Amino acid sequence: MYKIISDTSCDLTKEEIKGLGIEYVPFKIAIDGVEYEDDDNLNIKEYLEKMEKTENPIKTACPSPYDYLKIIEENKDKDIYILTVSSKLSGSYNSAKIAEQEAKDKFKEIKIHVIDTKSASAGHTRIVLKLLDLLKDKSFEEVIPAINKEINSEVTMFVLESMKNLIKNGRIKKSAGLIANVLNIRPIMISNDGEIELFEINRGIKKSLDKMVRAIGTECKVNKPNLVTISYVKNKERAEKIKKKIEEIYDGVKVHIRHTNGLSSGYADIGGIVIAF
Repeated sequence: MYKIISDTSCDLTKEEIKGLGIEYVPFKIAIDGVEYEDDDNLNIKEYLEKMEKTENPIKTACPSPYDYLKIIEENKDKDIYILTVSSKLSGSYNSAKIAEQEAKDKFKEIKIHVIDTKSASAGHTRIVLKLLDLLKDKSFEEVIPAINKEINSEVTMFVLESMKNLIKNGRIKKSAGLIANVLNIRPIMISNDGEIELFEINRGIKKSLDKMVRAIGTECKVNKPNLVTISYVKNKERAEKIKKKIEEIYDGVKVHIRHTNGLSSGYADIGGIVIAF
């Protein structure tokens, strides 16, 4: 018996997590003083509308150690795996580690491991799917090195339609963001050991998306991509087109598409596309 616990950087749907025995520990997100919990009750349509209208920064708060510990204690007799957004992007991993240590002090025989996905959104989702595959035929002791290998070989890339939220939240300078918008510059970003780096700059989102799909072949750290996850914000048609291109170019690859949950929506913004392979 096992239990998977994840923060809401993961973009599995609420229906999926119930069916797969996964439990979310939600981030809290505040827009114009209104707090949203990234859980089953989040009205994503209303949330996105509020996000589009505001000129103020979006504020996020990661789960507390207690939030994790509560679920751990309810599942202490199972093998517990906790997956978090990259530790270099949030304090969620640190909260989970504190809860893990408290649980080990309290329950001497407990089997528990906190996993830093070194990613977010589609990358986090892909690691959860890989973990589920590993759990089919591997023991707790075998799963840990195997999932770490998956994490270290995974690549996450993204292209944003709008940089409005990045500007508002101080992730890039306002002047640089405004110039990029005026010149129709849509950079491709890539993960590097849990941090985000610039991969390539292009004019126009179509060109950047096309190049990101082609980059799967050059940046993939294994022989060929076997599973690609795509997360999108309010533009399923765009995600479906990318899925089709990936399947045409890379033989035998499985491609999964999901809408972002609240946290990833806040940073990828309307029209954003995140892929992981």
